[in-house]
Amino acid sequence: MESFVKIDLEKIISNGGPLIIELGCGQKSIHGRITVDKVDLPNVDIVADIENGLSFLPDNCVDEIHCRSVLEHIQNFEGLIREIVRVLKKSGEAHVFVPHFSNPYYYSDYTHKRFFGLYTFYYFVDTERQLKRKVPNFYTDIRINIISQRLVFRSPFWLSRQIKKAFGILINCHRFFIEFYEQHLCYIFPCHGIEIVFMPAD
Repeated sequence: MESFVKIDLEKIISNGGPLIIELGCGQKSIHGRITVDKVDLPNVDIVADIENGLSFLPDNCVDEIHCRSVLEHIQNFEGLIREIVRVLKKSGEAHVFVPHFSNPYYYSDYTHKRFFGLYTFYYFVDTERQLKRKVPNFYTDIRINIISQRLVFRSPFWLSRQIKKAFGILINCHRFFIEFYEQHLCYIFPCHGIEIVFMPAD
């Protein structure tokens, strides 16, 4: 599938203003963001299958990439992370939300191809910047710096929502609690997802 750019992207980039991209926007139209989706909907600015990368964007041109509930649908995860790092400016940020592997609703969606845990993105991080539990980073040469990461606790049920909100505040107050939670508590008290902000490594 070839990308179809419905806006004057070169002009937008050359104007020098902030370039903010929303990957996998679906039916959302967000003011100030260039929307990208595989489906040609009226609100989509660039029609592209991001499984094939972000070839419609030049290197180091993007200030922010937003990607919410999209990466779990991607087969070529490492390839897309490489592309995100390529197109971000050195000071650019990627804001990502993915489902946590303990989320009971994750397995209901047959289009999901992968799950995520606390350490998934740390496979792209230098060892000295990792959490207490280290993970191997020699599978790839892609390097990112994680600015922030928090676990998100939600529920469609009112009482559970209140309990999970308080629990989330406690768990996210320190990295020790986050790691302890995933090792010992996640199947007792499931997590909805992970919010992460990262940028290209220095």
